[in-house]
Amino acid sequence: MQTIAVTGGSGKLGVRVVEELLNQGFRVVSLDERRSDKLNCRQIQTDLSDFGQVVSGLQGAGAVLHLAAIPAPLGYTNTHIFANNVLSTYHILEAASLLGIPKVAACSSESAYGFAWASKPFAPQYVPVDEAHPLLPQECYGLSKQAGELAGAMFHRRTGMQVIALRYSMIVAPHEYEKHAVTDPERYTRILWSYIDIRDAAQAGIAALRFDGGGFHALNITSDDTLSDWPTERLLDRFFPELKDRRVSFEGREAVVSNNLAKQVLNWSPAYSWTSA
Repeated sequence: MQTIAVTGGSGKLGVRVVEELLNQGFRVVSLDERRSDKLNCRQIQTDLSDFGQVVSGLQGAGAVLHLAAIPAPLGYTNTHIFANNVLSTYHILEAASLLGIPKVAACSSESAYGFAWASKPFAPQYVPVDEAHPLLPQECYGLSKQAGELAGAMFHRRTGMQVIALRYSMIVAPHEYEKHAVTDPERYTRILWSYIDIRDAAQAGIAALRFDGGGFHALNITSDDTLSDWPTERLLDRFFPELKDRRVSFEGREAVVSNNLAKQVLNWSPAYSWTSA
C-alpha cells in the first residue's frame, strides 16, 4: 500500500482529499503547520519554508500531493505571499528529487492566467481558454503559481520526475453554492465564471497521483459549466464584446475555461454542478 504525502492536509481541499485517499486504500501522511481533528491519518506539523523539515516529513512517501499555499493575494503582504508559495513548492520538489519520489502533483491555479486579480482587467486572447493561453499575471499570487509551474517543469527536465500542476478554478463545497449569486453574472466576470466542485477537485488530485504517463503537465481543473444562469455566448457578448477569437460555438452554459486536456491526460471528468448540488 503506497503512502501519499499531502501538504496542506488540514485545509479545505486537503481534508476532502485525505478522506478520499483513505477510502481508496492509500496510507496518508498530512504535512501542515496545524493539526486537524478532521483527519484520520498521521499528521506532521511542518513548516514548509524549512527545507530540513520538508525532507524529514516526506521520508517514506511514494508520491506527493502539494496543496499547501496562501490561496489568494489577500491578508498578507505581496512579498510574503510570493515567498511562501514559491519557496514551499520549490522545497517540495527539491526534497522529492533527493528522496527519489517519482510523482508530485501540485496545486496551481487558474489565477496564473492573470484575469482574476489583475489591477488592469483584460479579456482573454481567445476562448475557450486552454493551457496554451499565455500566462499574464499582474500580481504576486498569479505570479507565484506561474513560478511554481516553471519549477515543476525544471525538476522534470532535471530528474525525470513526473510533475502535474493542477490549475484549479474556484473550489466550491456543496453547502457553499447557496451563497454564490449565479443570477449576478458580473460578480464572476474576472474568473470567467469558472469553478470546480470540491468533490471533483479532490478526484482530480487523486487522478494526478494515479497517472503513470510521466512528464510535466499543467492542467485546467474546472467544471463543464459556468457559475452563471446565463448562456455562455450571452456572457461573452455582454462582458467581453472586444473578444473576437471564439474558437468554438458555446452550447448553453458551457465553460469558458476548457478542461479537455485534463480529461484526456488524467482520464478524469467533473461529475458535479451547482445546478444539481
